[in-house]
Parts: sequence; C-alpha cells; structure tokens
Amino acid sequence: MSTWANLGLQDSASPLMEQLIFFHDHALLILVMITILVGYLMFMLFFNSYINRFLLHGQLIEMIWTILPAIILLFIAMPSLRLLYLLDEINEPSITLKSIGHQWYWSYEYSDFNDIEFDSYMIPTNELSNDGFRLLDVDNRIVLPMNSQIRILVTAADVIHSWTVPALGVKVDGTPGRLNQTNFFINRPGLFYGQCSEICGANHSFMPIVIESVPVNYFIKWIASKVNF
Repeated sequence: MSTWANLGLQDSASPLMEQLIFFHDHALLILVMITILVGYLMFMLFFNSYINRFLLHGQLIEMIWTILPAIILLFIAMPSLRLLYLLDEINEPSITLKSIGHQWYWSYEYSDFNDIEFDSYMIPTNELSNDGFRLLDVDNRIVLPMNSQIRILVTAADVIHSWTVPALGVKVDGTPGRLNQTNFFINRPGLFYGQCSEICGANHSFMPIVIESVPVNYFIKWIASKVNF
C-alpha cells in the first residue's frame, strides 16, 4: 500500500504491474528528453541574434520535425499496445473470483467452490483495531493463493463501480448488466489494499478492497474451513 511521502508508484506484486511500471519509466524518459530539448531551444532563442531576411522556407527542417515526432510516438505506441494485449490475456486460470459491487460494499463469490460467498464491508473507525488501517480495512478479506493465475469477474448490482488494486495493476469497471473480466498473478505473500475508483456516489470512497495473498497450502486449508462438506 502507499505510505507517507510515497510520490512514486507502489511496489509491484504481480508481473503485469512490473510491466506497467517499466512502461511508465520508458514513457517518462521520452517526455524528459523532449522537455529538455524544447526548453533548450526556447532558452537559446532569447540569446541568439541570427537573422536571415532571405529565408522563406526550410523544407529539410520541416521534414525533420514532422518525421521525428512520428518515430518518437512509435517508440511509445508499440510497448503500449503490447502491454494492452498482455493485460487482456487470460491464460488457463487456476481460480475464478467473482466480485459484485453494491452501495457501499463488495460481495465475493469463489466460482470454483459453490458454498463460498461473503460480503466485505469497511470496518468503521470506532471498531478498528490498533494495527488496522483507517478507511482501508474490511471485515472479510479476499484470500487468494500466490504464484497462481487468478481470473476475476466484476459486475455491479446498482451503479457503476470499479474494482481497483494498484499493487496488482488491476482496475476493472463493474457495470450493471455486464460481466467484465481480467486476470492477475500474485508473486509474493502479503496484504494488498485497493478501493472503488469510480465516482459512484457519496460513499464510493468507503468501499475498500483487501487481498490476503497466502501460500497454496494455506489457501487449501482456508477453503476446507469454509466449504460445508
């Protein structure tokens, strides 16, 4: 999760988020280079006194400043398209999780196990434990295994919501009447926090998401404790 004075992106917990961070740095480097070049040219305009009253046009420089930006845009567009298709790729998921947005809480269903479904509400501040995070902790966390391909199906029961967990690079809109899906792969254990990032009403910021990533054997024990045999 984000910590005090954290101005950059959160530490990634999935390969897709790593790729998003790499693309962010790649695009930012190009922007810095463009800014430096344009700034240098504008700065030098104030100090040079070169005048050519016979210069009517410059076809060469016009070709350069038309073709060069197109090439730079290609260097941004190609990695962006690659990443876009990677984010949409679903590769034989091990587990399917269904998330349903309500006002103002989330409902979860483990589609592979018929008996496991629960609601997840934010814990009010006056009921929060000393080690909890205000406005971020929930009464029922999502428990998922690490090092497993996970598919999430997102929809909504009333208005548009958005299921967002920054550390995993996941942001999926939950729209009434539609079922959206994406996938992620958690590569380390821990707690990962998110929130509804859609302006879906007065209390939309009080719809936190907490994922508890655990080793597979712990996940199997948790499943066994929830399933009614």
